[in-house]
Amino acid sequence: MLQFDEDTARVLEDAYQGADITRRRRASFDALAPSPGDRLLDLGCGTGMLTLDLSRAVGDTGHVLGLDPSADMLDLARTRCAGRSNVEVLKGRAEALPCADESLDGAVSLQVFEYFDDMRPPLGALFRALKPGGRLVIGDMHWDTLTWHSDRPAHMVEMCRIWDRHIACRDVPARLPALLAEAGFRAISTTPLAFCDTQLRPDGLAAMMIRLMTAYAVQTGAMPKVEANAWAQEQQDLARAGRFFFSLTHFVCQAQKP
Repeated sequence: MLQFDEDTARVLEDAYQGADITRRRRASFDALAPSPGDRLLDLGCGTGMLTLDLSRAVGDTGHVLGLDPSADMLDLARTRCAGRSNVEVLKGRAEALPCADESLDGAVSLQVFEYFDDMRPPLGALFRALKPGGRLVIGDMHWDTLTWHSDRPAHMVEMCRIWDRHIACRDVPARLPALLAEAGFRAISTTPLAFCDTQLRPDGLAAMMIRLMTAYAVQTGAMPKVEANAWAQEQQDLARAGRFFFSLTHFVCQAQKP
């Protein structure tokens, strides 16, 4: 897991609560359309922001299970959801959900499926756990849509190539519809959510990615620190000169168990 200094942690927290990530989180929330009394799963709940949103929506008669394999993330999620009697946060994996058959009204997974080498086992587990008519929402980036201006294009290509190493699948939205149908889901639809910036906003997706990508390149030894910092600095310089451009598309995929 990446280790962050205090300044980077603050930037990331600003981004998680900033306009871009909030819009992405809200898109999954709206697609799931939680109702009072629903029993829901937040698969890969991370720090628990979406888990908390869902707990408010289902109310005291509902229940939200946040599931994540990272103990550090779960600690943050438990702190965020403290005092919510309708929330349970557990360590677990997608292919072995701690849910009874046909026990869930809905499940959501936000930027998690790109880390699976094989998406079939988690989709099968989700199909098993959902009730007939249960709703599934999966949100992920299609990394082939990334466009990022640089006056050093080869440097940008190399940094993006290094960043690709942290995921198993860069084109989840393109693969999901067929895999969902294979798993037995129906009413499958995909909706794009584009992020495009000509400013480097402190709470934006691009600012968060600059921090994450720089840290990843350095901590994995994939790029010397001076080169990684130079890549990040160029984006700051381009922004000050009014020449910044960043675009990436997130996709929200919806499906239903018959």
